[in-house]
Amino acid sequence: MTRSMQAARYPATTPTTADGWRVERLTPPSRLFGANGLRPGPDGRLYIAQVTGSQISALDVDTEEMEIVSAKGGDIIAPDDLAFDGKGNLYATEYMDGRVSVREANGRSRVIRDDLPAANGITMHRGRLFVNECRDGGRLMELDLDGGAPRIVLENLPSPNAMEVGPDGFLYYPVMTANEIWRVDPDGGEPQRVVGELGVPDSVKFDADGFIVSTQVASGQVLRIDPRTGAKAVLAQLNPGLDNLAFVNGRLFVSNFTGQIAEVLDGGETRDLLPGGFNWPHDLAVGDDGRLYIADGTYFYALQPDGSRETAGMLFSPGYPGYMRGVVATGAGDFLCTTSLGQVGRYRPGGETEYLATGFDQLYGIAIGPDDTVIFAELGAGRVHSLRAGNTEVLASGLKEPVGVTFGPTGVPLVAEAGAGRVVRIAGSGAETVVDGLQRPQGILVADGALFVVDAGAKEVVAVDLDTGARTTVAAGLPIGAPPGVEPKPLRGIQPFSGPQGPFAGIAIDRDGTLYVSADGDGSVLALRRA
Repeated sequence: MTRSMQAARYPATTPTTADGWRVERLTPPSRLFGANGLRPGPDGRLYIAQVTGSQISALDVDTEEMEIVSAKGGDIIAPDDLAFDGKGNLYATEYMDGRVSVREANGRSRVIRDDLPAANGITMHRGRLFVNECRDGGRLMELDLDGGAPRIVLENLPSPNAMEVGPDGFLYYPVMTANEIWRVDPDGGEPQRVVGELGVPDSVKFDADGFIVSTQVASGQVLRIDPRTGAKAVLAQLNPGLDNLAFVNGRLFVSNFTGQIAEVLDGGETRDLLPGGFNWPHDLAVGDDGRLYIADGTYFYALQPDGSRETAGMLFSPGYPGYMRGVVATGAGDFLCTTSLGQVGRYRPGGETEYLATGFDQLYGIAIGPDDTVIFAELGAGRVHSLRAGNTEVLASGLKEPVGVTFGPTGVPLVAEAGAGRVVRIAGSGAETVVDGLQRPQGILVADGALFVVDAGAKEVVAVDLDTGARTTVAAGLPIGAPPGVEPKPLRGIQPFSGPQGPFAGIAIDRDGTLYVSADGDGSVLALRRA
């Protein structure tokens, strides 16, 4: 298998700043793009699938050394779960593309099936490959390894997920929407309910004693379940967002959407093998409590003074708006946000979300201007909208990938057109160029007569004097966007969790003039301060 020795998700960088500025990293880089499916490999390492990063990594659980075995921009897109056959070939479900691929032991990859919507759980048993679809009405099937038509074992399942054949020869699978675990003879027959009333189970594996071990995404529990009686015991309590688990030489490891890989020890103790981090992050906002809030899709965080992250909300917590991308503070403890499902919501952490507008195609930046007018960018349709008193209006159309939005000093909307490499002013006559010659502008804001732009293509933050047009590169060499030389493949998203996913490096400003920037390349948050 061809391997990359790069242990982190992004090469180390040394940012430079203009005179009078300095850069500070507020959070450490993330080593992974989240963590999803886990499987021990024939080499004894733990293989980790990363949906949002289109990456598979192999981790030595003894030395903690890690290698990338299928890199971002490669043949496998959005891998969610993994399985090995007896020859060392690695099979992966590609959740967002509805595919199952195999990366052969010689490093070549090929697609086995490309017509399995929400392909997710996968397991190999005695040379037979089983896959299911994590969606309402999902199927569980056996795949022909040569690409022939699959054999349907079960259908109309309520979101099945990671599964495994037990010591009794039955195939055990969790169904998330029903909050249950079931089993079925892999050769066919009536399925049997094993246990219910769980914490939203999303994986099933077996320990050496033949007991089910299952992660619970909503409760954060790791459960040990007797498959004969359904009796449950809690092995460990971790943070919600658990995704999968694996045994390596008798040691139990679990994954979390954050990228955390934790080992479950005796007595309910746990140890972080890899700490959690950000998947992206996306947009940023300073709340009225003075804390920096970070939209990271599945999670919404508040940054504490010591640099630690407090989870303000996550996908499986009550009232969460959905996969968050753009965010702006209202000044009353609430936030306006855009979601990848095309919604604009008013969200109060710990409370409910009020959806103000829905039905849009790939929403990104959002801003509040004079007299509480809200503007937001719809990348998929090339439009920018305003929202006021419950009514939406198209302010501009025909734009090339509008993402970031803000208001100028006179209250005129400004828009970053990532596809056109410019920032425009939305006036009555249409879009007027404010600054061009950029590579891929994303987050923007205006402060003290200057327009600050996060140029993800150039990996810079640029300041433009709105009176003179003079341009200054505030910081360069930032870990923003894809790693150098990598061309990411689109993440199409999957209902009901997410629409198409894409990068968005946001920017925010504090009361003291500090700029905060999403370094979505290495998964950190940066501060640009006056020196």
